[in-house]
Amino acid sequence: MFLASFHGAQISDSFAARAIEFGSEKMAEQVKKSDKDNDTAVNKAATEYVASLSQEHRMLVVLKAQLYGGSWTPMIDDLKNRLAGKPYIFKLANRINDDIERIEQMQKFEAEHNIDLADYVDLT
Repeated sequence: MFLASFHGAQISDSFAARAIEFGSEKMAEQVKKSDKDNDTAVNKAATEYVASLSQEHRMLVVLKAQLYGGSWTPMIDDLKNRLAGKPYIFKLANRINDDIERIEQMQKFEAEHNIDLADYVDLT
């Protein structure tokens, strides 16, 4: 039985299936290569970004990983609660507004590159 006509030539179901399978394999290979290239670019960007971070920035990444379960949100909430005179979990720093700004910058970078900076900062 013939499935279709391809540029005027009749192709069989089995030939079409093999062609689709081959095309899928090639597409999967291209996606894997693209993912690998993208991962390499992301790793390079993250490594360069972390290298540019101040000690204050790095400390915030460490605290996020170790005290806040890897999430910026409760950390920012803590800082804002402290500023508002509400109960807070952890006394983080004297320069709370500066820390909030640093966190927001790092949050943006993490979101743009779909990474966790704690994977690139020495947490010890």
